[in-house]
Amino acid sequence: MRTAFLIGLVFLLTACGGEEYGDLKSELKEKTKDLHGKIEPLPVVKPYEPVPYEVFAKPDPFSTAKIELVTKSTGTGGGGLRPDLDRPKEPLEAYPLESLKMVGVLQQKAANFALVKADTGLYRVKVGNYVGQNFGLITGITDSQIQLRELIQDAAGDWSERQSTLQLQEVGGGR
Repeated sequence: MRTAFLIGLVFLLTACGGEEYGDLKSELKEKTKDLHGKIEPLPVVKPYEPVPYEVFAKPDPFSTAKIELVTKSTGTGGGGLRPDLDRPKEPLEAYPLESLKMVGVLQQKAANFALVKADTGLYRVKVGNYVGQNFGLITGITDSQIQLRELIQDAAGDWSERQSTLQLQEVGGGR
């Protein structure tokens, strides 16, 4: 048994005695026999030349300076339209008009009031109140909608008027 083990060990050592990776080395020699050992030099990198920025005197297209200037001026741009910036803001002016929902109408002493939902709050508004972020003045309330007059400022700083409505939203419904 011991001799069989020694014979097996001798055969194993004999099998491993050949050149390691001999077939790979001969393949590599065959593939690289036509190659020359010269590598082309890297291209010359041009030095960085900074370009001066010379448009400081021109107006910045992303600045709100022109709009602020028109707001502060006493000119009559936009046909004399301009919002009253000195009046106190009403609570519903903090919300975009798209996020407000008219959910009902109340009538008290021949006056119409609308119920407007914003976030989780419910507000009662009447003609003359302001809603939305574009100085939206409520001009009329019907059973199905609130009519608004909004003032919009364009890029030139001129104010224009836009008519908008807030429609009655169906609330509830069966699931």
